[in-house]
Formats: sequence, structure tokens, C-alpha cells
Amino acid sequence: MTGTTPRPDPAAEAGHSGGQARVGFFTDTSVCIGCKACEVACKEWNAVPEDGLELTGMSFDNTQGLGASSWRHVAFVEQAKPLGAGTAAVDHSGVDVLALAAQGSATPVEKAAITPTTPGPPSPDGRTELRWLMSSDVCKHCTHAACLDVCPTGSLFRTEFGTVVVQQDICNGCGYCVPACPYGVIEQRPGDGRAFKCTMCYDRLGAGMEPACAKACPTESIQFGPLEELRERAAGRVAQLHELGVTDARLYGHDPEDGVGGDGAFFLLLDDPEVYGLPPDPQVTTRDLPAMWRQAAIAAAGLLGGLAAVFAAHGRPGRNRR
Repeated sequence: MTGTTPRPDPAAEAGHSGGQARVGFFTDTSVCIGCKACEVACKEWNAVPEDGLELTGMSFDNTQGLGASSWRHVAFVEQAKPLGAGTAAVDHSGVDVLALAAQGSATPVEKAAITPTTPGPPSPDGRTELRWLMSSDVCKHCTHAACLDVCPTGSLFRTEFGTVVVQQDICNGCGYCVPACPYGVIEQRPGDGRAFKCTMCYDRLGAGMEPACAKACPTESIQFGPLEELRERAAGRVAQLHELGVTDARLYGHDPEDGVGGDGAFFLLLDDPEVYGLPPDPQVTTRDLPAMWRQAAIAAAGLLGGLAAVFAAHGRPGRNRR
């Protein structure tokens, strides 16, 4: 365990007493290549239906966002900004791609002689820098999950692994969980009405397997394991990137003191959360419910007390009528 602040144990609070370590996702966006293997693996394993193949017109992204039929979403963000201390303004106009491909047996030294190593002049429009930010988004499996608080049927429940799962067979389609989620993750499926989201492959966890998305990720951008170990690994990765000059690297969703008590799926980002479509300061939307119920109870008690006083002073209506 890192730090001195005790970590909350949502599984124990939900009544699980098996001592199972809480598991989660650590998504290192600095090594995400946008291949969408995680999206495909998620759909194949969980039998999630196809949800449209149209490009947004704003990026190389046909998923557009998380939803009832998109439990994983790889965001593509194009920026006119270099990555850390890297140099993007390199002139490759002198590279003969066909010749390079034909020299498959050439030595590294021979190949290096073909590729220019000095930066060239800026392009006519003045742009000299470009980078892609890619990140595979998913349900955060919050420590304090508002969706659990508002579900009237118990369809949403906390597992022994600390994750949050929807049981579609008892979901009544009320939709209360949709606005309750501070991340906009849960959605009702059109034509069905029931809510769907990532289960962190609950069936695979029970069999001792890792989730399909983490298994399919070729760069290990999506890492799965005990949450405390992932947090320590993530802190080391941020320190490593800072040493390499990537000073914008920061963690998101790892802090148990944040508005949702920390997430079971957290991220290493290379820019502000808003750039990736994430709220900068998420808050559990049901945090004020206890105070609201207390105020409602006080108001109801006051109203009943007033009515009782009226009846005591004047008797029942119509008592003195002839």
C-alpha cells in the first residue's frame, strides 16, 4: 500500500468477506497506438452488438464515445504540439520509400544513410509540430458509485473484486443510473431500454483470467491487476516520463481523496483531462442525498406537527357544525 491514507474497500462495504484484493485497470495512454484491439476484444467476448461504423469527421474514430454498445472507446486527439522534448519538425522529403523497402537486407547503417537526420524548414503554413493523443476509455468502477445508489432493482451490484456490474436480466430500464454517472458511461440501449456498461469481464475474473481488452492490448497500454500494485506502477511510470522530459504526464482517477473516492480504472494522461473528454473534478452525484433526506424528514415532521397542533386547537373539521 502506498502512502498513509487507508484505502477504502468497497467490496467489504458491500458485504463481501472473502478478502479478495480489489482489482482494476491502469491505462497508460503514452504507449497507446490506437489500434482498437481492446474495442474488438470487448465486443467479441461480451457479445456486444455493433454500434455504427461511421467516422465522426473530426478524427479517425468511429466509436465516438462510451455507450450501451461501446464498453471500450479509443479516443483520437490531434494536437499541434510535440511530445515532451521530442522533435517533430523533421524533413523526410529526401527519403526514397520504395528504395528503402527494396533493400530489406540492408544493414542499419546503410538504411540510416538514406534517412535525413537534421530538421528541415517549417511547412508553408508554419506548422512544424504534430502529435496524436490516444486513450482507451472505459467505465471507472468508482469507489463511491452513484449508479449503485440510485438503482431501484439491485440490477447494479458490487462484486467481490470491487468492480461494478449490471445484471441485465433484472434491469427494469428506469434509466436512473444514466444521469447519476459523473463520467457519462452508462447508457440505455435503443430498442431495448436496459442499461449496459463494462463489467471488467466479471465472468473471466471468476475463472482467474484477465479481462479481454487487457489480454488483447499489444503495447500493454491497458494493464490489469491488483489496484494497489497498479497505483505503485503508475507512479513509477510518471516519474520515468518526467525524467524523459514529458512533464505533462499526470495520473487521473488514482486518488482516493477525489470526488468519487478513487477509480478502479485510472489513467496516465499526457494533457489535461478535458482534452480526453474527461471531467476535471468528478464528483459522486449522490453525495448530497443523505442531507437531502434529513431535510425532507425534518420538513415532513414539521408539517405533521403543525397539522397536529391545528387539530388539537380546533378539533376535527365539521365537529361543531349543526
